[in-house]
Amino acid sequence: MRILLWHVHGSWTTAFVQGPHTYVVPVTPDRGPDGLGRARTFDWPDSVVEVPPERLAEQDVDVVVLQRPHEIGLVDRWLGRRPPLVYLEHNAPHGDVPDTRHPAADLPGVTLVHVTHFNRLMWDAGATPTTVIEHGIVDPGPLWTGELPHAAVVVNEPVRRGRTTGTDLLPAFAAAAPLDVFGMGTGGLAGHLGLPADRCRTHELTQARLHAEMARRRVYVHPVRWTSLGLSLLEAMHLGMPVVALATTEVTEAVPPGAGVVSNRIDVLTDAVREFTADPLSARRTGELARAAALARYGLPRFLDDWERLLKEVTR
Repeated sequence: MRILLWHVHGSWTTAFVQGPHTYVVPVTPDRGPDGLGRARTFDWPDSVVEVPPERLAEQDVDVVVLQRPHEIGLVDRWLGRRPPLVYLEHNAPHGDVPDTRHPAADLPGVTLVHVTHFNRLMWDAGATPTTVIEHGIVDPGPLWTGELPHAAVVVNEPVRRGRTTGTDLLPAFAAAAPLDVFGMGTGGLAGHLGLPADRCRTHELTQARLHAEMARRRVYVHPVRWTSLGLSLLEAMHLGMPVVALATTEVTEAVPPGAGVVSNRIDVLTDAVREFTADPLSARRTGELARAAALARYGLPRFLDDWERLLKEVTR
């Protein structure tokens, strides 16, 4: 099967392209948002092929995976026809929740796929056929050492995104343990929050280095108020890290009892950070349970099997 999709979400796509198909990704000379081509910081197999827009009409495409509203227009212009369409929604809705209308609502010939049951519940999809395929993770392995009594946070553009990603909560966590914040656009975060540099360090790393560096930290903190289920949380669990997270969106489903501390009480969360950083043995035991839970629910084989079933169904 030949699947056309745009390189939009590197972590998710890395899991998706581990399947048995050929994955066609548009590439433009400037490698802009609609033609990013193959990933340069993720490990993708040779089955992912770059095709410039002017050659897409020559491609024998069996199904298209849409991820943004304007991509259906690109399909019409670049491909010149509409094969079976799957619209993958990565995000929780913004705006007038819970009445936010999904861009694929009532769109003929489209199957809508959400990555969490929370997202499916919150989006209004009208009569569009809708399902959920939960995330799958390419297992980085049980890399946790916890050698540094620090808390790791992964978030992109924390200053711009502010309360959505819980940036305003970071000073409370920094009082409980030194923070290492990983992600794009994290420069200047300590100054923005008024934190001394030794309480909030920032890092921009490739995916391979990110996992290794996360795993050196004692605990993973997920301060996000409103987003879909962050892949960084699931990756931390795969690494064998104990996790401390807000009880929002799908987190309560993803982190079972014993795998970490999930609460909407900041005092409970900061106390947990203090306890994990002070007790490496407890952190290790909790991280082992987190890894087992993540492998059971968010393992790559289940993810690929779910997608295989859906792709066969929409193309039959």
